[in-house]
Amino acid sequence: MKDKYDVIIVGGGPTGSMAGIEIAKSGYSVCILEKTRDIGCPVRCGEAVGHSGLVQFMQPKDNWIASKIMSVKLVSPKEQEVNIKFNSETGYILNRRVFDYDLSKMAVDYGAEVYTKAYVKGLIKNNGYIKGVKVDFLDQSKELLAKIVIGADGIDSRVGRWAGIRTNVKMKDMESCIQYTVSNIDIDNEQMVMYVGSNFAPGGYLWIFPKGKNLANIGIGISGKFSKNKSAKKYLDDFLEKKYPNVSILTTVCGGVPCASPIKNPVSDGLMLAGDAGRQINPMTGGGIISGMKAGLIAGQVAGEALKKNDVSKDFLNTYTRRMFKDFGKNYERFYKIKEVVNQLEDSDLDNIAESVLSVPVEKRTLSTVFKKAVFKKPSLIIDVIKIFSGL
Repeated sequence: MKDKYDVIIVGGGPTGSMAGIEIAKSGYSVCILEKTRDIGCPVRCGEAVGHSGLVQFMQPKDNWIASKIMSVKLVSPKEQEVNIKFNSETGYILNRRVFDYDLSKMAVDYGAEVYTKAYVKGLIKNNGYIKGVKVDFLDQSKELLAKIVIGADGIDSRVGRWAGIRTNVKMKDMESCIQYTVSNIDIDNEQMVMYVGSNFAPGGYLWIFPKGKNLANIGIGISGKFSKNKSAKKYLDDFLEKKYPNVSILTTVCGGVPCASPIKNPVSDGLMLAGDAGRQINPMTGGGIISGMKAGLIAGQVAGEALKKNDVSKDFLNTYTRRMFKDFGKNYERFYKIKEVVNQLEDSDLDNIAESVLSVPVEKRTLSTVFKKAVFKKPSLIIDVIKIFSGL
């Protein structure tokens, strides 16, 4: 570990690795600091991505993919099942341990340095600029200097707080989440299942993501305003007891997922926040792998441009903010507005939506159809739905 780099990235997930790849490709020195022992562990994610999202960056490797998903089943409060086939998309449930590890190795192959068990405990500041980090590594405290620091340290980003960026989330926008990886379960390995309604997951949803033969991720995310009455774990345990009493729980992960709009100004002089640290998570689904990778790529590209121009000011680094919002941030703001309406729906409304979608022939059902039905109480949002699914 050297004492000085062009760029320091805090966080070794997909966001950090993508940023590292882009910076190293530009010929600048970059190190990635990961506080855990192993890249990709622990997995705190449902592990679902779309093929079209992943191939923006690279062709997926077979060992990254636990299951290929060809359809989704949406289950209403009174357990009406709405099946929707993916006509132009394939979903993947990833093996995140393998996927994350391989991305970090790609960054190293391009010239980045990766250090695990590197605990960043503060920022170095000079005249208002972020100039590096303070880190504990191999029982030593070190100060590493850099022209740019990228915070890719997840939803609890300390880097953002230390930099003075407003990172807090309203309780109603913080999902309380828990997920079990279970075995001895008999499900369709090409279909993900999502349950909605106050009996299953108030203010959120419960998911079943297959991960191969007799294996699945079963998890739940509920709005923080509901979790004080009954915990997410209790909802999930009640569901398993009723639906899958004979499964074995192999792993358990839990935490919070901020389902808010992206941070408006995720930059400071000498610093950018990317991925979960910048709240760049789909507010409707809680998914953030692809958007995090895109944010990391954009941050890495802008870092290279800033170093070339010798301008790491907030004004220049806002190039990253503008590109991020143009790429997906604006759509995530639209998703947030839709989420706010959907979360106000009663169980009877959700059942009515299910009945309405069931009246549409299977071959004509799309996720866009469901979204349009879901915002029937606020028709103006249909324009946002159309923009999202048309790529505008």
